[in-house]
Amino acid sequence: MATQTAEKQPDTQTADSMVVRFAGDSGDGMQLTGGQFTLSTALAGNDLATFPDFPAEIRAPQGTLFGVSAFQINFGSRQINTAGDAPDVLVAMNPAALKVNLASLSPGGLIIADSGAFTQRNLDKAHYETNPLEDGSLAQYDLLAFDISERTIEAVKEFGLGNKDALRSKNMWTLGLALWMFDRPREPIHDWLRAKFKSKPEIAAANIAALDAGHAYGETAELSGPLKQVAMPPVPAEPGLYRTITGAESVSLGLVAGAQLAELPMFFGGYPITPASAILHHLARLKEFGVTTFQAEDEIAAICASIGASYAGQLGVTSSSGPGIALKTEAMGLGIMVELPLVIVNSQRGGPSTGLPTKTEQSDLYQAVYGRNGDAPMPVIAARSPADAFDVAIEACRIATQYMTPVMLLTDGYIANAAEPWKVPDPSAYEPFPARFTETLPEGETFEPYRRDAKGARPWVKPGTPGLMHRVGGIEKHETTGNIDYSPDNHQRMTQLRRDKVLGIDVPDQEVAWGEDSGDLVVVGWGSTYGPIKQAVNRWIGKGAKVSHVHVRHIWPLPGNLGELLSGFKHVLVPEMNTGQFKTLLRDQLLIDAESLTKTSGQPFMIAELEKAIGKCLEERCSGGRVRVNDDQLPSLEQGHDDGSLRNEVSQQSKVTK
Repeated sequence: MATQTAEKQPDTQTADSMVVRFAGDSGDGMQLTGGQFTLSTALAGNDLATFPDFPAEIRAPQGTLFGVSAFQINFGSRQINTAGDAPDVLVAMNPAALKVNLASLSPGGLIIADSGAFTQRNLDKAHYETNPLEDGSLAQYDLLAFDISERTIEAVKEFGLGNKDALRSKNMWTLGLALWMFDRPREPIHDWLRAKFKSKPEIAAANIAALDAGHAYGETAELSGPLKQVAMPPVPAEPGLYRTITGAESVSLGLVAGAQLAELPMFFGGYPITPASAILHHLARLKEFGVTTFQAEDEIAAICASIGASYAGQLGVTSSSGPGIALKTEAMGLGIMVELPLVIVNSQRGGPSTGLPTKTEQSDLYQAVYGRNGDAPMPVIAARSPADAFDVAIEACRIATQYMTPVMLLTDGYIANAAEPWKVPDPSAYEPFPARFTETLPEGETFEPYRRDAKGARPWVKPGTPGLMHRVGGIEKHETTGNIDYSPDNHQRMTQLRRDKVLGIDVPDQEVAWGEDSGDLVVVGWGSTYGPIKQAVNRWIGKGAKVSHVHVRHIWPLPGNLGELLSGFKHVLVPEMNTGQFKTLLRDQLLIDAESLTKTSGQPFMIAELEKAIGKCLEERCSGGRVRVNDDQLPSLEQGHDDGSLRNEVSQQSKVTK
């Protein structure tokens, strides 16, 4: 390939957003590459959303289809709400990465492929009969194929590394090319590499050399047509301190903030499980804020230790994913029976059983609301995005401590792993909710551990408090004394008291996120469907349709005005990544006849999928039934971007429940 002089300027194009997907073998460092590209993008002032997509196998055979790891980022000079429907650029480090991800690429999109990895052996593993880089099958795309492996080896030759060790730096070479393509600074990556390999400076130097070589290739090579530098100015933003945050980080910081607002030390009991393990990892680094982390021998021990910590006067917290939540179920009932504060974070993944360990789903809603033996009511709230998880975690701590109850906080694999910019809030903006401990009694009174306050909460007493000895446990207690009481009337009253306490939680009224308070169609979401629903609704509002978006944070109990609000629309559409669980809950509680749009592929909703479903309902073909995104009756989907330009056509401002 011919080269050009450094003085010759490459062609430059402008764009207000771009979707890039890095894909390769699970050992190619695609998550690290994507993470560092995200860092550079955030420092450049662009808005962004990411979607890391991991293989389920811990270490799949190299070059196989089921071992492909990908990282997608949507970034731009406007507001970004999703990781994007279809990549504009696909970086494919081997044939398997190309085959798995090609169907997602935008028509006419750019493929950057490492031709050095397209050996006959790797082609066979990916089930290619011929080399797609040479057989013309990629003619509808822009293709840039060159030997990244060879160029990486050449870039690090001076460090005396063998080929195997040298090739470990090819993700940095690729990152360098991407940094050039989008005019991103290299210096922050240099600093990160020096810090990461502080004890092995030669490895840091080799990676820096590979990074710089990839960047220089973009600067100097005569790349006709496909590869152009993209200019993307920073997004306008309110002044303040910003950082990029994942959902797991956001939940962790929110839990710490909630404990601080409750004026309590926090105990976290956990057991490793994908994708919840990251919360344990983050909290373990926050000991200076009164956080104790405990990695238990199993899920049951983790939640029981957390209940014990709450009994001792701390804020007990535990976290898991669906299979681990199932194991914790009996102990949840114990927490409900003894009425102690406890926060349970469920980072949902595909199920049932082991299911899809690294893929996202929203299929634990029934489990969260109903999944315990006996009548065991528990508040359930859901985060809608990585940044939102901070406030939702604080809300979970508030409810748990003010109402003396376990609370389940729902996130999912997409929220846990995805990242977005977050404006760090002012701590003084949050109203404290200090925990109240009973320490003394008026003279002559006898302590009654189940005597309730106006909220229905029983007293919280630290063990060893003089004169306040009492008994707790999983057997039914007398409604005031706490003594064991099997009598029918007492159990009837206690069951109703526990139910009424949860139903009486002060849930804010539901507001409309986008659109009007009434109209032809309302799209009701919860959890991580927020971004694509918002964009799809905005597109239809821009066309003049009477469509609105309602996003529910408080799953149980539901907001008191939700039924009246939804009744103001002709049709109700409920998209969710399960087989229609929230729709069933709405019908059960509010008698709302809703259409269910379901998806259980392990991937988030695309904007185009929702846009098609909205169009179907607007044609008054909503039947109150269930539609899957791959049903025959749903028209074929067009690829699309997270198009924020319609925000300029929409006068209705976002009204988000605080």
